[in-house]
Amino acid sequence: MATTAVARKPIYKHLYFWVVVSILLGAAFGWFFPKPASEMKWLADLFVALVKMVIAPTIFATIVVGIAGLGNLAKAGGLAGRTILYFTAMTTVALTIGLIVVNVVAPGHHGGEVKVNPDAAAETLKAASTAETGVTGFILGLVPKSFVSAFTDGQLIQVLVVAILVAVAVAGMGERGKRVVGAVDTLAKVMFGVIKIVMYAAPIGAFGGIAYTVGKFGAGILTKLLWLMGSFYVTCLLFILVVLGTVCYFAGFSLLKLLRYMKDEILIVLGTSSSESVLPRMLVKLEAAGADKSVVGLTIPTGYSFNLDGTCIYLTMGAVFIAQATGHDVSLGVQIGLLLFMLIASKGAAGVTGAGLVTLAASLQAFEANSAIPAVGIALIVGIDRFMSEARAITNVIGNGVGSLVVARWQGQLDRDRLKEVLDDPDLVDVDDLMAKHHAETAAAH
Repeated sequence: MATTAVARKPIYKHLYFWVVVSILLGAAFGWFFPKPASEMKWLADLFVALVKMVIAPTIFATIVVGIAGLGNLAKAGGLAGRTILYFTAMTTVALTIGLIVVNVVAPGHHGGEVKVNPDAAAETLKAASTAETGVTGFILGLVPKSFVSAFTDGQLIQVLVVAILVAVAVAGMGERGKRVVGAVDTLAKVMFGVIKIVMYAAPIGAFGGIAYTVGKFGAGILTKLLWLMGSFYVTCLLFILVVLGTVCYFAGFSLLKLLRYMKDEILIVLGTSSSESVLPRMLVKLEAAGADKSVVGLTIPTGYSFNLDGTCIYLTMGAVFIAQATGHDVSLGVQIGLLLFMLIASKGAAGVTGAGLVTLAASLQAFEANSAIPAVGIALIVGIDRFMSEARAITNVIGNGVGSLVVARWQGQLDRDRLKEVLDDPDLVDVDDLMAKHHAETAAAH
């Protein structure tokens, strides 16, 4: 892909500028006007809902076009195998690091006393009781109730399964299949046009999310659970800089430059606490950075179900913290068993706020008889889950960005020269312009 000169936009025309301004204003509003701010979560929820509205059809279209573009199913199978192998390795490392840090730091033995309030856990435990956990639940959760429910229920992993089945069927249609792929590609471009419009609401969503968090919870609860929060943030940072940094080094690119390239997406996730809010932008941005469209189309949606590194760190640290805070000794063998259980439980967990908490509660309920960790102990971290969800979601989105480029390199479908150019000068890529061009091409074709 040839490098083209681009005019530098003034800073006030960049999305990240307005997101940063909104985050600062939201924090100030939440601090000085906590009561009205605590009722502004709906702004963030509205923005995330708008994005989620187009995620399912976008993922479906991207995967169908991507797999069909590979040319043969053997190549698609190789890509899928490498993707799952890499994601499983990374989530295992994330779970292990969380387990090591929480045992070394022992946050449950520090800080102020926090009593378990069963009422605070009631809603979370009720939601967790309906969650499918374990190997059987995971496998059954892959299959939607109907073709349409995969899209209406908002289960990304089910959309992924349906898309792969359709892609395989289309790939076997020969010349007629090309017309189907063309139609699906048009759908994808229309969705990117919708996404471009929706992203104008990102600063509003960030303002509402931060205002709600600061106004609702304030600083009181933080002092009591500062050890857990601090340990979790440090662990996420350790995973990003050390583990992902090492992976990037061996893959031939700089993690820090990639983070600079992803700054818009990281800031949006910070404001909304949802990694799903930037999924469509990640598809466009990584393809523009030199990763093949077919690779990005499969790895990013798959990563949102199979590669939730921040969620995995949260699961093991949260479980052992509850054990420590409630005075339960959990042996190393039981902790390893819990780790293996959570390796399955974390797959398919949605990238939206609160999913990590529900997954943790469901894991504790399913493993309570073996671990002796009281599931009702989830009440200890219900109050600070919102503060931890930002780090969780940011770690998830960075992990998926790195994973997509690494798999593309492993697959031999990464333009390394283009990647270097883009990482050295992120202004070469304007996601909004790319989405507009996709949409314009579709309109011109008709």
